[in-house]
Amino acid sequence: MVSLKSAVKRSIVFFLTPEFTMIAFATALEPLRSANRMLGYEAYRWRLASVDGQPVRASNGVECGVDTSLEEERRRMSGEGRPSMVIVCSGLNVENYRQKSVYAWLREEYNRGVAIGGLCTGAHILAQAGLLSGKRCAIHWENLPGFAEAFPKVNVYADLFEVDGNIYTCAGGTAALDMMLKLIGEDFDDNLVNRVCEQVLTDRVRSPSDRQRLPLRARLGVQNSKVLTIIELMEANLAEPLSLLEIADHVGLSRRQIERLFRQEMGRSPARYYLEIRLDRARHLLIQSTMPVVEVAVACGFVSASHFSKCYRELYARSPQQERADRRLAA
Repeated sequence: MVSLKSAVKRSIVFFLTPEFTMIAFATALEPLRSANRMLGYEAYRWRLASVDGQPVRASNGVECGVDTSLEEERRRMSGEGRPSMVIVCSGLNVENYRQKSVYAWLREEYNRGVAIGGLCTGAHILAQAGLLSGKRCAIHWENLPGFAEAFPKVNVYADLFEVDGNIYTCAGGTAALDMMLKLIGEDFDDNLVNRVCEQVLTDRVRSPSDRQRLPLRARLGVQNSKVLTIIELMEANLAEPLSLLEIADHVGLSRRQIERLFRQEMGRSPARYYLEIRLDRARHLLIQSTMPVVEVAVACGFVSASHFSKCYRELYARSPQQERADRRLAA
């Protein structure tokens, strides 16, 4: 009979997909190892899995061996060694990942009460499996535009991580550490979480709603609060761009003052900067989704596909169609 002290809290399968992000995988795994060390027994157990049981190459080129295959995992469903949690570790080019057998397995595990997680772009695979409709999830900010267009029924947020019922998702990077520390806290207490934090040299557990990206002030090197407010307005209104007059009314400046501030702080006009961030969003949609070019244009506030293509070519020296074709060749 297993004593309470030595009882396994969670048995986790980390399912690796090609080009998974190593930093997210490592920062999800290491706090579990540290927790076991602090506790003095194996409260957390894990194994690595891939579709065919073969090693998987991460996005950094490192090949990672695994313990089991999808077929072996499906055989465990009614036997010993069944997991209490499955975490999908994904990364680059997730929009090209198509494995119906994986989707079916994830649904089967979820339906029998297994917690399902996704690291970095793992939410994309969970959504493909039909597990995120009507649920909250987090995904890396770079993938959020394409994800939101592809899965309109999913409530996706630019949060570090989200827990909705038995579904755990995080944006990747070091956000995986925060999500796993929250999980350890749920299983044990804040004392253990604090000891693990000390072990891995982090001073706190960030909340789910902490920002993924650097604040605009740090990211752009801009100090003027009015300019930062205007940029925030622009980023929040890409599909239906605001006029400079509307922006001026909102921030209490004249059009001429805004023009002068942007020349000083950003080295270009507000209209040019607004165009560039709309085109940047368009580029992400072209790379991450299968939306027709005309729909991408509309989603980024362009009145016609021809005007969109002209602006895109001027900034990136290639057409939207070439951008998408080059991406497919590289995949």
